Amino acid sequence: MLFLGILLTSVAAQADTAINLEGVEVTASFKVRADMRTMPLASSSFYLKDIERQQIKSISDFAATTPNLHIPDYGSSTTSSIYIRGMGSRIDNPAVGMYVDGVPFLNKSSFDEPLWDVRRIDVLRGPQSTLYGRNTIGGIISVSTLSPFDYTGTRISLESGNGQMWRASASSYLQPTDRFGLSAGLSIGHTGGFFSNEFTGDHCDWRNSGSARLRLMWHTGDWTIDNSLNVNLTNEGGYAYAQFDTARRTTLPITYNDECGYRRLHIAEGLVAQRNMNAVTMKNVLSLQYLDDDLRLDQDFTTRSLFTLQQTQKEYTVSDELAFQNTDKSQTLNWLAGAAAFFKHNRMSAPVKFKTDGIHELILDNANHGLQTVFPDDSLSFSEDEFTIGSRFTTPTIGLAAYGQAELRLSDFVLTAGLRADYERIAFDYANSAEVHYNFSYTMRDYRLSRTAISGSEHQTFVELMPKLSVQYVVGEQNIYLSAARGFKAGGYNSQMFSDILQNQMKADLMGALGVHFSTGTEGYPIDKVIDYKPEHDWNFELGAHFRTPNQRLTADVALFSIFCTDQQLTVFPSGKGTGRMMTNAGRSRSVGAEAALTAKPCKSIRLSASYGYTNATFTDYDNGLTDFSGNHLPYVPQHTVSTTADYERTISNRFINSVLAQLRYTGAGRIYWDEANRVWQDYYSQLGASVGASGNVWNLQLWAKNITNQDFANFHFTSVGRTFLSKGKPRQIGLTLNLFL
Repeated sequence: MLFLGILLTSVAAQADTAINLEGVEVTASFKVRADMRTMPLASSSFYLKDIERQQIKSISDFAATTPNLHIPDYGSSTTSSIYIRGMGSRIDNPAVGMYVDGVPFLNKSSFDEPLWDVRRIDVLRGPQSTLYGRNTIGGIISVSTLSPFDYTGTRISLESGNGQMWRASASSYLQPTDRFGLSAGLSIGHTGGFFSNEFTGDHCDWRNSGSARLRLMWHTGDWTIDNSLNVNLTNEGGYAYAQFDTARRTTLPITYNDECGYRRLHIAEGLVAQRNMNAVTMKNVLSLQYLDDDLRLDQDFTTRSLFTLQQTQKEYTVSDELAFQNTDKSQTLNWLAGAAAFFKHNRMSAPVKFKTDGIHELILDNANHGLQTVFPDDSLSFSEDEFTIGSRFTTPTIGLAAYGQAELRLSDFVLTAGLRADYERIAFDYANSAEVHYNFSYTMRDYRLSRTAISGSEHQTFVELMPKLSVQYVVGEQNIYLSAARGFKAGGYNSQMFSDILQNQMKADLMGALGVHFSTGTEGYPIDKVIDYKPEHDWNFELGAHFRTPNQRLTADVALFSIFCTDQQLTVFPSGKGTGRMMTNAGRSRSVGAEAALTAKPCKSIRLSASYGYTNATFTDYDNGLTDFSGNHLPYVPQHTVSTTADYERTISNRFINSVLAQLRYTGAGRIYWDEANRVWQDYYSQLGASVGASGNVWNLQLWAKNITNQDFANFHFTSVGRTFLSKGKPRQIGLTLNLFL
C-alpha cells in the first residue's frame, strides 16, 4: 500500500487497545476516553451487537436512535445532509465531521458509504471544533471497524429482502504473530428500488455498491502502526422526486423523462501510528484520499424537456495531524497538544443542457415578452433545439491548525480548557460559456452566433479561534458538567448558481446585440452578490449529567443546550423559474433544546432503552431583502426525535442453538419545516421495526422488518422552476440475514 514505503519515517499515534465485541471494553481514541460518558459532553455509542440487530448499514440508519440527530434519505448517497441540534447543511460543507478508523473524511459526498464489520459507532453532539477543527460545528461521527487484534477468523454475511435487495460480505482477520495482524474483506450489494418512474416504467431508486478493505497492524515495542486502505464504489439511480399539487395537497406520480443517477469512486488510504515514550505519547494520522463522482439530473423532474445537469468532480486530499499527550491519565494535570494540515484540490465540471421546452419557457418567452413591447411583429429564435451552458470550476483549499487542551483535577472537580487556531485559504477559479445561433426577423435574414462567457478567480481567507471551557463534578459513577464551546464551519462558493448567472447574461448579450435594453432578470443574480458565502460560527452552552448504578443495571444521560449561531449557512432556491440553488448566510439563529437517554436491564434477558431529543431552532435575525423571517423555525430540522428499543435474549442449552433473541423498535421525528417561510412541513411521523433470530456456535440468523406499519412520510420537499416536489421515505422493508463465523 501507498504508505508502506514511508512507514519508518512516520512519527506517531493512535492509542488502540483490544476490545470485547460485547462493548464492555472499547478502543480508546486519542482525543476522548474509552467511556465517553465520563466526559463533559453528550454522546451516543453503538456496538457490534446493536449494529447488527438494528440492521445499521449506513449513517442514516443509526441517526433515528440518536437524540436530535437527523440524516434524511434525499435519494442519493451524494447528498449526505446531516442535521444535529439545529445545525446542518444540504450542500457544500457539512456541519458534522466524520472519521473512519481515525481518518477524517473531508467531503460529505463520501459520508454515505456501506457500513460492514463495524465494531463501534460514536456520535459526539455539540461543537468539537477545538480538537477536530472545521466543519464539526454540530459534532462528530466516528466509525471504528473490526481489526485483526479484535477478532481472528473469517466472517461471512448474506442478506436478502424485498425491493430486490441483497448484500454479501466476506472478510478474514489473521494474526500471524503476536505483534502483526492483517485483514481483508469485500462487500457487495444491490437494491432494485421501491419507487417507479411512471414515464419509463422502471424503478428510479436502484443501487449497486461494492467496497473493499485491507488493513495491516503492527505492535512493535513502543510503536503501534495501523495502515488501512478502503475502496468504495457505488452506481445508482435516482431520484424519487414527485410533483406536489399544493392546491389539492396531493402527491402526483413520479414522472420525468431524462436520465438521473449517481456514480462514485472513493479511495481512502490512512496511516495511523503511535509511540509511547514513557511520560508522553505521540500520534500521527496521515491520509491520502481520492474522490471521483458523476451526478446526472433531470433538473425539472417532469416529462417536459426543460434542462438537465451532469456534475462531475475529481478531488484529491492529503491531510496530516501530529499530536502529543501525557501518558498517565491519573495525574492532576492532563494535557493534549497538536498541529494539523490539509490540502484539498477539487476540479468540477457542471454543464447544464437546455432542451427544447427549456429554451422557449426559460429564455425565449421571457426575452420576447420584453422585445415585443418594442417590436410587436417580430420575435427572437434560436437555430438550436438544445444547447449547453458549460461550467468548469477549480477549488484548491489549504488549512493549517494548532490546538491544545488541558484538564485539571481538583478533588471531585475536573476543569477543562482548550483553544484551537485555524487558518484556511480557499480559492475558486471559474470558466463558464455558452453559444447559440439567433435570429430576429426585424433586422436579419440568417442566424448569427452569440457567445457568452464568464470567467474569473476569487479567494477567501479565514483565521479562526475556537475555545472550549468546561467544569465537571464527579462522584463515583455519576457526573454533572457545564460547558461552553465555539464552532466554525468554513465558507465557500456557489458553483450551482452559474447556470442562472450565465443564462441571464446571455439574455442581456442578445438584447445588446439587438440594440435594446430592459430588465431581463440579470440584476437578480449579480456575480458579486451570489458567488460566495461567509463562514458560520456558533457558541454552544450545555448543562448535562451522566448517571449509572453500581451494578450498571440502569444508565441515564441528560443534557440541556443553548446554541447561538451567526451567519448561519442556509440553502435556498432562487425565486420564480430559477434553475440553481445557493448557500446564503442567514444572519442569526438560536437553538435551544434537551436530550435524554435511558438504558435499563431489569433482568439478564431483557434490555430496555429510550431516547428523546427536543430542538427549538429559530431565526433571530434573517431578512433576505424581501421578507423578514425572524422568529420562524429553521428548515429541515426536526423538533422532536424519539427512539425506544426492547431487547430480549435467552440462552438455550441446545446442541444446535445457543440463544434466541427478539427486538422491537419505535422511532419518530417531526415536525420538520421545509422552507424558511414555514409554509409547508412534515408533521411528526413514526416507524416501527422488529427482529427475531437465533444463534449457534458459528452462525446467527435474523428475520427483520423496518417501517412495519408502512408509514407514509416525506424525507424532502423543495421548489424548482416554479414547481413543488417531494421525496417520500421508504415503505415497509422485510429481510433475512445470515452471519457465519469460521
